[in-house]
Amino acid sequence: MPKLSLQALNRATLDRQWLLDRHDATALEAIEHLVGMQAQSPQAPYVGLWTRLTNFDPNDLVRLLEDRVAVRGSMMRATIHLVSSRDFLSFRPLLQPRLEREVYQNMTYGRHRLEGLDMNAVLAAGVARLTEGPATASQLRDHLSALWPDRDPAALAHAVRCLLPTIQTPPRGLWKQSGNAAISTADLWLNTSVTATPSPDDLVLRYLAAYGPATIADAQNWSGLTRLNEVFDRLDLRTYTDAESGRTLYDLPHLTLPPEDTPAPTRFLPEYDNLLLSHADRTRWQSPQPRQSLPLNTLLTKGTLLHNATPTALWTHPKQTNKTATLEITPFIKLTPKAWQLIEAEAHNLLAFTSPDTTHEVKRIDG
Repeated sequence: MPKLSLQALNRATLDRQWLLDRHDATALEAIEHLVGMQAQSPQAPYVGLWTRLTNFDPNDLVRLLEDRVAVRGSMMRATIHLVSSRDFLSFRPLLQPRLEREVYQNMTYGRHRLEGLDMNAVLAAGVARLTEGPATASQLRDHLSALWPDRDPAALAHAVRCLLPTIQTPPRGLWKQSGNAAISTADLWLNTSVTATPSPDDLVLRYLAAYGPATIADAQNWSGLTRLNEVFDRLDLRTYTDAESGRTLYDLPHLTLPPEDTPAPTRFLPEYDNLLLSHADRTRWQSPQPRQSLPLNTLLTKGTLLHNATPTALWTHPKQTNKTATLEITPFIKLTPKAWQLIEAEAHNLLAFTSPDTTHEVKRIDG
């Protein structure tokens, strides 16, 4: 099998993630190519699309959500993802085992708190409430606690959110809007049911198209599923060897890899970006120095700046006072003047996207 160096794997992944070149594609095409985008931070997908597309208008995503062509719901790893409605309907049933583990193995909401319950009755009660209209967590708790007053209402509501194919409805997730999350179900919001016979083969092929070359463990880490070996075994895939670890990497046979010396541009990633969470072994994008000095959770909960293809700094969403928007960047490795010049230029591009009608300031915070 051909061997892939760490840098070759890095450039291949950035290429698949549309982070080497911005693509002339629609927001829906990007969302489907990525098999969804991390969206537990509701505004994150807007920056994630801006950094990957040539002409992204945030109103394009707003329309997708309002027209119900895209939705936000619990998907991979039982976390909130922005996905196309057709992908939600196709893939949500495959992820049910992970969401069931989230309920029954959860130390806060599950285990003994649900023991002995008629879960079908609980879910039916949840559907009855959601049929009246989307409900916030508080509204769902109030409804369920009246029916099961001796049970933890938060555990009841959590079970409904996870065990039903629930969707977070707008205005949650709209550009520069906020508010408590309200949920509905696929049947109610999309007027159709999830797929009865979903294809795990399709899920793996889509994963490799956006995140490959990758190991079976990588695909399992991304999806939250287990025992994907048999799926990989029956697919016609190309294989490589990871030159660092000797592991087998799988890929689609028709896809080529970019040269490993392909220049990697500066890119701003939002919180919980797909790149950061979709592989079991993250060495393909995270150099040893940040791994030793910066916990992954810090990278996830802040914006991450890629320079020379690896995380270089953290950034925060622009702070606006009067008519000035300030973007703060905190490097965690030493930057050359040339590197900072490139970073600052891309920072101004980001400000032009997030805050077009203001004066822009980029502030470097060293420490």
